[in-house]
Amino acid sequence: MTRPPGAAGADGGHGTDGSVVDEVDPRPVRRHETLHRGRIMDLVRDDVDLGPAGVVTREYVDHPGAVAVVVLDDDDRVLLLRQYRHPVRSSLWEVPAGLLDVDGEPAVGAAARELAEEADLTAEVWAVLADYATTPGASNEAVRVFLARGLAEVPGDERHTRTGEEAGMVPVWVPLDEAVGLVLDGSLHNPSTVVGVLAAAASRTQGWASLRPADAPWPHRRGALPDAPTGS
Repeated sequence: MTRPPGAAGADGGHGTDGSVVDEVDPRPVRRHETLHRGRIMDLVRDDVDLGPAGVVTREYVDHPGAVAVVVLDDDDRVLLLRQYRHPVRSSLWEVPAGLLDVDGEPAVGAAARELAEEADLTAEVWAVLADYATTPGASNEAVRVFLARGLAEVPGDERHTRTGEEAGMVPVWVPLDEAVGLVLDGSLHNPSTVVGVLAAAASRTQGWASLRPADAPWPHRRGALPDAPTGS
């Protein structure tokens, strides 16, 4: 991989082969405290030892992580669901998604569960499109975006009863190229939708060669991260 002008080599923070790659690189935590324990996520504070840069205090949201699903039908249409999101006071068009809140559940299993619960669909073919950190300066939330194809409907008597904001979900099928345009013109704002739609369009131009197996390693998932070293 060609590095951008001025980029460092392997000894400057890049991969051991000189490639540009994000690396798990925990620094010593001198003190950790929970400021607020929430129903799903917590607000925490760490005193982090950055070596020559000194010890800094950082507050962030401790989040279980999430999965999202770009669902494509045989006509290359992507499924979007309209859902109210109170923190931004908006109804957003989103791909199916949900929390990694079941202990021991594989990420692809969580994605399949969310697809069935939110869209009454199952998928025969699963692959990883992209991984991202939502707000790495303020949260440890990691999201894996899957591509799901080979669709079938969940039988009526096995469908999930949706409650809360999910009860009012409105589904729509949008051609993938049109969805890309909606991202680029500022019509869509949900991050998993933006990442997933653009990743799917890019992968399609490569004949889907960029897709990774559904169980591909995910080192930045919260449960996979090593404990930060501690000390005084």
